[in-house]
Amino acid sequence: KTPMPFPIAVAEISKTEAKTGFTFPLGLKSRLLKDNGGEIEVTGDCWQLIPFLDGSDRKRIARTCNDIVRETAGMRDWRGFPPDAFVVAQNGGGDYLIIRPEAEGSTQLGETIYFWDHETGEHEPVADSIDSI
Repeated sequence: KTPMPFPIAVAEISKTEAKTGFTFPLGLKSRLLKDNGGEIEVTGDCWQLIPFLDGSDRKRIARTCNDIVRETAGMRDWRGFPPDAFVVAQNGGGDYLIIRPEAEGSTQLGETIYFWDHETGEHEPVADSIDSI
C-alpha cells in the first residue's frame, strides 16, 4: 500500500521543471499540489501516481524519492518508450501512464494521458487530462 500523499509547494514542482527543462501540464501540477502521489483508476486498473520530488523535509524526501524524474530515467532504455515522455503513474505490472510534449520539439508537456504497454512498447491516449480521470 502506498503511503498517504502530502501536498507539495509550487516551488518544489518548479525545481523539477528547471531540472528537466520541461513545463508540466497545469492539470497534473494542480492535482499533485493537493496530493503529491496517491492512486487513480484508469481503464479499470488501479494506478499509483508518481510524485514530484519534495525536498522540503526528510519525511517528504523519503516518500517522494522515486519521483517523476527518477522513474522516467529508469524507463528511457525500455524498447518503445518514447524518448520525450514522462511517466505519471504505474500499475505495478510494468505498464505506465505517460505524458508527452504538446508538439514535437516543444518543452511544454501536454495534458493528454497515454497508456504505455511494456510488452508491446506502444502507447495510446486514455484521457484528455488528469482532470478527466
